[in-house]
This record gives sequence, structure tokens and C-alpha cells, in this order.
Amino acid sequence: MTNITTKQGVLFKGLSKKLLVGQFDQAHASSDGGAILLKACDERLKLSETLSACLQDDRQQSKVMHSLQELFQQRMFSIACGYADTNDAARLSCDPVFKMLSGRDAVEGNDLASQPTLSRFENGVRRADLLRMSAALADTVIQRHKRRKKTAKLITIDLDPTDDPTHGTQQLSLFSRFYDCRCYLPLAGFLTFDREVEQYLFCYLLRPGNATAKLGCIGMLKRLLPGLRRAFPKARIRIRLDAGFTGPELYDFFEAEGLEYVVSMAKNSVLLGLAETAMEIVRQDADNELESICYDDAMYAAHTWPYERRVIIKGQITYHDGRRPKENPRFVVTNLKGSAQHIYEKIYCARGDAENRIKELKYGLEIDRTSCSSFLANQLRVLITAAAYVLFQELRIHARHTRCARAQVTTLRLYLLKLGAWIESSVRRTVLHLPANTPYADDWLRIARSVGAVPT
Repeated sequence: MTNITTKQGVLFKGLSKKLLVGQFDQAHASSDGGAILLKACDERLKLSETLSACLQDDRQQSKVMHSLQELFQQRMFSIACGYADTNDAARLSCDPVFKMLSGRDAVEGNDLASQPTLSRFENGVRRADLLRMSAALADTVIQRHKRRKKTAKLITIDLDPTDDPTHGTQQLSLFSRFYDCRCYLPLAGFLTFDREVEQYLFCYLLRPGNATAKLGCIGMLKRLLPGLRRAFPKARIRIRLDAGFTGPELYDFFEAEGLEYVVSMAKNSVLLGLAETAMEIVRQDADNELESICYDDAMYAAHTWPYERRVIIKGQITYHDGRRPKENPRFVVTNLKGSAQHIYEKIYCARGDAENRIKELKYGLEIDRTSCSSFLANQLRVLITAAAYVLFQELRIHARHTRCARAQVTTLRLYLLKLGAWIESSVRRTVLHLPANTPYADDWLRIARSVGAVPT
């Protein structure tokens, strides 16, 4: 095989009136020049500083070349820019922009950590470190929105389990019958303030492949609620969950904590009997070739419940091409007052947007790249990725008056971060030369001013 180095060029014939040569010879340049926006967001949130401070450093300090904060920043910014694998460090360790992102001089600074150093960093984490880091992530998110919102009338918590397929010998990777593969089953947590659209990530808990949906739910809420109440003492707190979170211990906890709750329930013979009135109405409409939905409510108590609770009933018959119509009654247990239709359609169904946030985490940041053998190392990876996502959500806040206001992670990266840059360094300053014809240059500059930059 012929070895090809970056100093060699290639000649294209027939593509231009002149001979066209491609050559990788631009020193002090980077393809991720726009990522300095994420650095500015990180400085405002103190995110990497706070989370890396949760890690205990037992290394011999006289031999240390890379601080834990630098290692954390290197991984976080690499993941944010689309380099999810530690092997990418071999190509990025001398990149001038990534040096700046990790606090080093772009031109004169030493190279960043190598892949073996990053692997040792990931595998040296302790369980206590991860618990502190998870708490610090949630607290950072809460304090950020405390400064932004000042006050809030309603805070909504959405918890959603998902799958993380594994393809090796990862610790605690087990077979899930529901997903039909060996996997982890993470639990993601999001906060919504008042009637805002954005759901803000505050936690991403990696769990074994045989975990139930509600495993870790109460523990997560016990750590979250005191901080929420200190920051927003007058806010009502509401929680929305799918059918995997049913159980009397959860309802008892929600009521003891004074939470509003809306939780889906699996059907059973008693609930189906309570749904007969609503289902009879939709059956009559189906006989008249009309598709309809009927809402009702009833008081219901399972054998393990100490008393009855309100259950919202949705009667519906679903239609699919080539199939017979199927009765599809749905049930939601709640302590909210109001019409059954409003609670189901406007409150409960809105929780579905959390799945879009999880898709961003998976397809935009590859949070399911949990390929370490150690379970704790994989938990560290997902926490670093969660931190990168918090930076993107912060970027989206500052982009609210631009064309990128509702852009997904992949779009934000393409439009704002993936900008070719040449770095010029002098004694007094470092200049980041970005392409003059960048399509989103106006939006980039507007966001830069929003995160603290000043016009030159």
C-alpha cells in the first residue's frame, strides 16, 4: 500500500481552465474554527470547571502534563464537534482551535492529550466521582435557568428511558427482551420552564440492560427536588411519565413531595371496564364511518393502592391501511384537576418531545458510543456527552433571535462550528481568521456578541 502524507498534493485535470491542485499545507489552521462559541458558553456556565472538579486526581502531580479539567474539556469539545471516539485524539491533539478550547495557546501551546492518556482518564473514574458529577450537572442547569428566568410558575420534569445497544463485552450489558438485543437502558431527565418549548437536559443515567423503566427514578428526584425548590421556591413542580413508571411507591412519593403528576398506565380488565362508556361512543362513530376520540375519567384503585386516584380515559379506534380497525383505549393516572381532554392532549402528550431530545443526543452527539469495557467509564462518557449537549442548548438560547433558533445539534454544528479557520498569533493577541463568505456569518457574530464578545 502506498503511504500518503498530508504534505503531498493531488492534481485534478479538466475541472478548471487552470490546473487544479489540492494540498494539505496550511499550518496553524483548523476545520472547527466556529467552536469558539462553545468555549464562550462553557465559560459563562463554568460547566467543565464545575464537573471536572468532581473528579479525584490521584496522579503524581510532578509527572502530570494534562490537568483533569483539560482532559474533560478535550473530550467534551471533541464530542461536540463530532469526534466521539478517543482515537480521534491522534488527529486533533495538535489542532490549534482545540488547543484554545482546552485553555492552551493555539500556536505555541503544547499538544493535547493522546488517545492512551484519554483512555486512562476515562477508566480512572470512581462511582463517588460520578455521583458528584451528576449532581453538579443538574445544579449547573438549575442555576443557569435561575439566572435566566428569575422566577417560574411551573416546572415540568420529564423522565424517559431509552436503549443503548452494545456490541462487545461491556460490563453490565445485558439482553433486553423488549429491545431484542444486548444493551444498556439509560434514563434521561429534562426540565421545562413554564410554557417554553425547549426541554433542558439535567441528567443522563446509564443503567444495566435488565433495568426496569422506573429504576433510579426516586433517587434521581430526591437529588433534584431540593435544588429546584431553593432556586424556584414559588414554582409548582409537575412530572410526566410513560407507562413503565407505574407503581404505588412512585405515586406515594409524588404526593408526599407535593408534585403534580401525569403518568400513563397499562390497561387491565378493570380499566377496560371503566373505559366501556367512551369506547361505545367511538364504536358508534366507527359504524357510521367516522373516526373519533372520546375522553372520560373515573376513580380507580389497584389492589396495592391505599385509596382511589383519578384516571383519565382516552377511547379511540385506530385505523391502518390494509388492517382491521383496532380498539386502543389509553389510561393516565393524575392528581390534576381540569377536563380529561385538556390533561391528556395538552399536558400528557407534550412529554413526547423528550424523544426528540434523545434523538439529538444519539444522532447528533453519539451518546450511545459506550464502547468501554468498564461500566463506570461508560457512565463518564455519557456525562461528558450530556455536558456537551448542555452547551448546545446554551448556544440555542443565545441563537434565539437568529435563523438557528430552533436548529438541531447537527445543524448548529454545520452552520456555526464547522468553519475553516487560520490562526494568527502575536505577542498581544490571537486572531481567528474565518471565511469571509460564511453563509451564517451574521448569525455567528450575533451569537458571539450575546455570549460576551465585543465588536472590534
